[in-house]
Amino acid sequence: MASLDSPRPGLLASLNGKYHRAALTVFALIVLAHWAEHLVQAFQIYVLGWKTPDARGVLGIPFPELISSEWLHYGYAIVMLIALFALRKGFAGRSRQWWNLALGLQFWHHIEHLLLLVQAQTGWRLGGGTAPSSIIQLFIPRVELHLFYNTIVTIPMIIAMLVHRKASAAERELTGCTCSPESRRELATTAS
Repeated sequence: MASLDSPRPGLLASLNGKYHRAALTVFALIVLAHWAEHLVQAFQIYVLGWKTPDARGVLGIPFPELISSEWLHYGYAIVMLIALFALRKGFAGRSRQWWNLALGLQFWHHIEHLLLLVQAQTGWRLGGGTAPSSIIQLFIPRVELHLFYNTIVTIPMIIAMLVHRKASAAERELTGCTCSPESRRELATTAS
């Protein structure tokens, strides 16, 4: 039982402290699975020769509403943005720079999805097209654009995680995170 003098840390503090590694692992698996869906969709189009409406990734084949739901796409974009922001305090130094890059890129990706959602809900169309379109989608087709967006967000995120695992003692001291092997060894030593 916690004493009254030492309040329990809040959810964000725990996610960026003792549960940072677990939170990052779950988040990375979700992001990589989503990215894989985009890669499969591109494979279906460019290798298998499927027409774009038929190329729905893995989950979109049995559940076609997944590919066409702007609510679902926006929901994923906002959840990813929130997770990138919520897990940010667990990073310091170079890993924080890479994480911030992923966060900034995801912020823009989220804006593009918000624009698509608004159009799907209102019937208004950017550029006078027949279907919802994001700003960059006026120049680059949607499949390729969203594969690109997911790639440029995922790569700096993964780099941040790899750099973070090799955090210096000073960076570990700043964050209180236990992701690095050194931190886990230090915890094991103090626990015994």
